[in-house]
Amino acid sequence: MIKVENEVKITIAEDETSPFLTEHFSPVSKEYTATTDSLEVIGEIPKDLHGIYVRNGHNQVHAPMGIYHPFDGDGMLHAVHFEDGKATYRNRFVRTTGFLAEEAAGKSLWAGILEPHLNTRQGWGSMQSMKDNAGTDVIAHGGRLIATMSQCSEVNRLDPITLEMLEPDSWNTTVAPQGICSHYKVDNDTGELMFFNFSETYPYMNYGVVGPDSELKHYVPIDLPGVRWPHDLGITKNYSILHDLPFIFDPELLEKGERKVTFFNDMPSRFGIIPRHGTNEDIKWFEAKPCFILHLSNCYEDGDNVVMEGCVSFNPGKPEVGKQAKDANARITEAFNKTATQYKMYRWTFNLQTGKTTEGFLGDEFTEYPVVSNDYVGKKYRYSYNSIFSSDPSKAWYLTGLIKYDLKEGTSHTYDYGEGRMGSEPHIARPANAVEEDDGYLITLVTDFNENRSECLIMNAKDLTLGPIARIILPEKIAVGAHAAWVEGARIKGELVK
Repeated sequence: MIKVENEVKITIAEDETSPFLTEHFSPVSKEYTATTDSLEVIGEIPKDLHGIYVRNGHNQVHAPMGIYHPFDGDGMLHAVHFEDGKATYRNRFVRTTGFLAEEAAGKSLWAGILEPHLNTRQGWGSMQSMKDNAGTDVIAHGGRLIATMSQCSEVNRLDPITLEMLEPDSWNTTVAPQGICSHYKVDNDTGELMFFNFSETYPYMNYGVVGPDSELKHYVPIDLPGVRWPHDLGITKNYSILHDLPFIFDPELLEKGERKVTFFNDMPSRFGIIPRHGTNEDIKWFEAKPCFILHLSNCYEDGDNVVMEGCVSFNPGKPEVGKQAKDANARITEAFNKTATQYKMYRWTFNLQTGKTTEGFLGDEFTEYPVVSNDYVGKKYRYSYNSIFSSDPSKAWYLTGLIKYDLKEGTSHTYDYGEGRMGSEPHIARPANAVEEDDGYLITLVTDFNENRSECLIMNAKDLTLGPIARIILPEKIAVGAHAAWVEGARIKGELVK
C-alpha cells in the first residue's frame, strides 16, 4: 500500500534562487503512508528488527520573509516502523502553532533566524522572534515523540506510530516562553528526560528533569554571566553537564539591539556539572579551551571523573543575525563546511575532587552528528557512530558517509554512501537479544541524486564495511534532514524503568 494521506500547498516561487529551498532542499508536499508490501526492498529486512527510526528535518512550505536559513523550515518527520521483517513508512509535518497559523494565512508570518527584525508578530525561541518550526530534533519519551527546534520551542508531542500531533504536556506552559531546546537526553534506566532552555533575559538558562510519566519533576534557573547560545547538554548516571561557550552574541552590540554571533577566543569555555536534581548552587564549573560544541556523543562517570566526548570546533562559523550582506547564502554554506570549521572528536575529563580539566582529540577526521546506542547514553561506552561530510565547499551539507569509532581500541572504520548519494543522521537499533554494544543495526535515510530518490538503509552495526543489509526505496525524494532517533519496540508505548 502507498497512500497519500494529505498534500500541502507549497507557495515557494518556481523561480526561487535560494540554494536552501531548491534541489537538495526542495520541500516535500505530500504526506504518505506506505508499506513494504508495495515499496521496493533491496535485500531482506531483519526479522529481529523491531522499533521505529524517525528523522526530523526542515521542509519549508511558504515563500520566506527575508533571507531564508535552512534552520527556518517547517518541521517534517520521516519514520520507518519495523516489525516481523516488514516496514511501514510515514512522513508528516509537525503541525506547531506557528505552522497552523501560516497554513490559515497561506503565507509566511514570521521571518527566520537571520532577520528577526522583519517580524510583525511575537515569536518563539531564545530570541522570542522565530516561528516554532520544530524541525531540528526528535526523541521518544513517555510513549510519545518530542519534536523541537534548536533555538527552543514548545513541547511538541506526537504519536510515535501515526506521527499525529497530540495534546501538549501540562508543563508546556511552565517552561514558557523559553520552552525546551533540542538535544534533550533520556536515561533508559530511569525513564527520566533532562533538558535545558536559554534566552536573552536573566538568568539566561533553565534546566529541568521530566519523569517517565511525562510530568515535570524538576525545573531550576541557571545563573550565567550573560546571553549565551548553547546547543547541547550531556548526562551521566548522577549528573548533567551544561555548556557556557564563548560563541555568543557580541554583548556591546546586543545592548544596541544588534545580534552578531562572535567567537571570543580569549574567553574560556565553561562546563557546569550539576547533580541530576540539583540547583544552581550545586553546580561545579570547569574551565577549558575556548571552543564551540554542536553535538556530544556521550558522557559518563569514571571514579572521581566525569568524562564528556563529542565533536568540537576551535574555529566555528555562523552568519550574522540581523542586517545581511549580499553573500548571505555563501556564508551559510561556509558555516556548514566541516573542513573549514574543523569539527573533530574530542574528550574532556573533569575531576570532581581537584577541579581540573584535561582535554584532547580522539581522531583527526572532520566529523559531526555523533550518536550512541540508547542503552549506553550516560554510561561508559565503546562505540560512537558519526557522519562524514563532503570536503567540497559547494556541497558542505552533504553527509557522504559514516565512521565508527572504537574508543577502547582507538581505531575507526568508515563507509562511503557512494557518488551522488547523501545520508542523514544514523541511529543504532539493538534487538532484544543483543549482548555486545554493537550487536544490532545502523539505520539511516539516504538520498540518491543519480536516481532522484531516497531510501532507508539498514546496516550491520558491528561491521559497516559490509554495506547495506537492506534498502527500502521511499515513495518520494526527501529534503536534507536534521536529527534522528530510534524508538525500541518495547518503548513505543512508554518507558521501561529498571
